[in-house]
Amino acid sequence: MNEETKHCDNPSCFCRGFGPQATAFAEHLWSKATCDHFRNSRIEFLKGLRSLIDERIDRLSRRAEPKGTTVPVD
Repeated sequence: MNEETKHCDNPSCFCRGFGPQATAFAEHLWSKATCDHFRNSRIEFLKGLRSLIDERIDRLSRRAEPKGTTVPVD
């Protein structure tokens, strides 16, 4: 980010050089309810990713060698 111009210089950046100005612009176009819906959708998307990661960790943990030893009891 260029401190003098206050926008991103990277052409592949999503903000396309608008940076904070894009947020201010969107606030004028969208109602608070609309912003809340998009914010909640981002949260739910991240929760979905977390769920996928947790499931993968569980599967990998089950495949691991059992810890400790088995001792027969007479």
